[in-house]
Amino acid sequence: MPEYTFVVNGESVTVTAPADLALLWVLRDTLGITGPKFGCGIQVCHACTSHLDGKAIQPCVTPVREVAGKTVTTIEGLADGDTLHPVQRAWIEQDVPQCGYCQPGQIMAVAALLAGGEPLTDEDIDRIENVCRCGTYFRIRTAIKRAAALS
Repeated sequence: MPEYTFVVNGESVTVTAPADLALLWVLRDTLGITGPKFGCGIQVCHACTSHLDGKAIQPCVTPVREVAGKTVTTIEGLADGDTLHPVQRAWIEQDVPQCGYCQPGQIMAVAALLAGGEPLTDEDIDRIENVCRCGTYFRIRTAIKRAAALS
């Protein structure tokens, strides 16, 4: 089996895995990183959203071969030490999570959106496709706007 070396949450890792193995399973089963959640496995729910070189991706459909030599960030690597990312702070301030299952993916999608540095519009927020089965969309929208103000 081939080996793949990449950076995860600031740490270089090398894994041995089939080329077409979904990154989600490498993160969860091989590396023990459980923030990205399995929801659908077909890039619909976005519960697994993480960043690849700063862009939002769905690891459930990203083969591990595509991350070789690149940087992956999961919810575990979003904070800067003990300093929470503005999106994480806004999520806490707005009491967003209900069950919390989708929240790592939600937060990572918003962090990628805000990283562009462009002013945030309601249309930008509407394009976020992450599913929240508990229906906390009103609090999510409020937290996104708060995170934009904190950024």
